Amino acid sequence: MDVFVRDFLCPHCGQRLAFENSLCLNCGNPLGFDLDTREFTVVGADAAAVTGPPRRRCANVSIAGCNWLVRADSASALCRSCRLTRTRPSDADSDGLPAYAQAEAAKRRLVFELTELGLPIDDVAGSKHSLRFDLLSSRHEPVTTGHDSGLITLDLAETDDLHREQLRISMDEPYRTLLGHFRHEIGHYYFTVLAESGRARTQFDALFGDADADYQAALDRHYCDGAPPGWQTKYISAYATMHPAEDWAETFAHYLHIRDTIDTAAAFGFAPAGASADKPMAGDAGFDRLIEVWLPLSWALNMVNRSMGRPDLYPFVLPDAALEKMRFVHNVIVGGRADGPDLAARSVAQPAVR
Repeated sequence: MDVFVRDFLCPHCGQRLAFENSLCLNCGNPLGFDLDTREFTVVGADAAAVTGPPRRRCANVSIAGCNWLVRADSASALCRSCRLTRTRPSDADSDGLPAYAQAEAAKRRLVFELTELGLPIDDVAGSKHSLRFDLLSSRHEPVTTGHDSGLITLDLAETDDLHREQLRISMDEPYRTLLGHFRHEIGHYYFTVLAESGRARTQFDALFGDADADYQAALDRHYCDGAPPGWQTKYISAYATMHPAEDWAETFAHYLHIRDTIDTAAAFGFAPAGASADKPMAGDAGFDRLIEVWLPLSWALNMVNRSMGRPDLYPFVLPDAALEKMRFVHNVIVGGRADGPDLAARSVAQPAVR
């Protein structure tokens, strides 16, 4: 049975916990997050007193502040999220390591949501849809954030608030976050998993256009001419106008934004539970219900942010054409849900350091 919990509690004293907690500030017990149960567990010295297979802390607990647990019989010392990282900064990189820890924290939230949605996460190197991350510092070499055949690269400079805000302003973006980058790039990955072929590809082409259109030409055109006039009536963002692949990735990322926010709001009673991931949401009726909940919720959250003198939480408008594209994303995600094989005991290489 699926478990969808966002209002986390300390199993010892009942204190409310944030997703990032590794210690209960009320009772002082060390904690670890178990992705299998999606709950926190009180842990001792590298062991977790839980029912089922025993757990141990992820080996990245010190270097990346990872608060996740690993099954004791796993061949990897890393948790499900950390072992997706192929390359990270070296232990001697005093600038890169704090940024790496921030990136891993955002990636854990991404992996948590993908797991909730039942999306397949292939962490076996060399397989057809193998997923890997290179988390690299552009202090030492040029780094371009992007996706290529299952490899997601992130420039760790994006963890610096000033750098990221300067880029957001210079590129006239309403929103730019680490988690947003991950959600966008994972969208490119799931195109190959969910929509690259068959009936889904036919529907994709009808909604988004030809994903095989010349990408470099589209990139040059976008940065030379910008978004076409009136783009707001058909696209979710200006960047989505560049190429059908980017339109899909932007739409996919926004679907994850919406689902994650509604699921959290539902856990705290700010949205009806029936709209969140704890209920099946297949088909058009499920998507219509999702948007029916999202529109007033996002408006209310924007007004709350303004009350605190902050920018809108969700500074986007959803035109009908963009909603139809998002409906397609919803349907292929729900149709592509799969628990996948048990990968806990598979041997996975440690990430390279750079």
